[in-house]
Amino acid sequence: MSPAQFPKPSPDAAPVWPDAQREIDFKAWLSALAPTQHLETNSLRSASADASFRRYFRIDSEQGSRIIMDAPPGQEDCRAFVKVAQLMAQAQLNVPQVLAWDATHGFLLLTDLGAQTMLQVIKRDDARANQNLYLQAIDALLAWQTASKPGVLPPYDAALLRRELELFPDWYLERHRGVAVAGEVRRTLDIAFAQIIQSNLAWPSVYVHRDFMPRNLMISASSDRLGVLDFQDAVYGPITYDIASLMRDAFLSWEEDFCLDITIRYWEKARKMGLPVGDDFGEFYRGVEWMGLQRHLKVAGIFARLTLRDGKPQYMADTPRFIGYIRATCARYRELKPLLRLVDRIEGIETATGYAFGRV
Repeated sequence: MSPAQFPKPSPDAAPVWPDAQREIDFKAWLSALAPTQHLETNSLRSASADASFRRYFRIDSEQGSRIIMDAPPGQEDCRAFVKVAQLMAQAQLNVPQVLAWDATHGFLLLTDLGAQTMLQVIKRDDARANQNLYLQAIDALLAWQTASKPGVLPPYDAALLRRELELFPDWYLERHRGVAVAGEVRRTLDIAFAQIIQSNLAWPSVYVHRDFMPRNLMISASSDRLGVLDFQDAVYGPITYDIASLMRDAFLSWEEDFCLDITIRYWEKARKMGLPVGDDFGEFYRGVEWMGLQRHLKVAGIFARLTLRDGKPQYMADTPRFIGYIRATCARYRELKPLLRLVDRIEGIETATGYAFGRV
């Protein structure tokens, strides 16, 4: 989740430090950094928090505002953020530049891409009015994917895909819904998960952002390119993932005709650039749907975990969107009907004759 995401602190609020020693370490770091970076320390204010343990502050400098990331090393590893930021910059993406990094304490000074996300300017009641924004997002995604090299980022392999899928039974079914994951429930999930993993791994690998969606894309006043955030979990995996993430968003849904239109435009551009998306759009779209299903099952589990373990219940408000995505995909493919029946039974949903495309 991105720095511009909820829960949002009060505007211009001073940072609150629950850990006194961390506050001391931060103030010492900032004081030493201020002269070389020309920072106005009395301008420090909260910018946002996200679904992780990271927090973000904004601070003024002689060169404009800057962002400070507070990422406690015990919970967050900044090395991946720094590495992927460099990879994305080399690929000509508009990403924050790391100006200073205290690896020991987990403090980073970054350039500021602004406070307005693509999601905040999207016209939800007029999909076509957003076409240009989505085309800009596609251009950023293609630049990222064409820079791909094996052996640079962690592999999005069967083991990782399976661990993510298990978040659904572990957190959504057992802890949130109170469903015992055993017997026929376990067998149904195991068969479906094996099919999903096999389908996903059938696609060639590229760099995968892993949360490529409008909340993590920034409208920049100083650039005609969308800024890209929240990339620290990037991996090397199925080319179908990021376009599925973009068009089957965690926080808003579009009718399928718009999703098809943007996905086709992405596929056509990708083919011309030599990316491994295949020559049959129907097959590619099936791959996107099955990849999206893996993501939706995972995120349903993550949102339940954020509520039950981390005390962030606001994310559960979007869970019905994911159940809608899951049901729509399962209804389309015969192999996934047992999973559909299981989800319907758990959700108390009567079997319907048709499904909307993820609309809630």
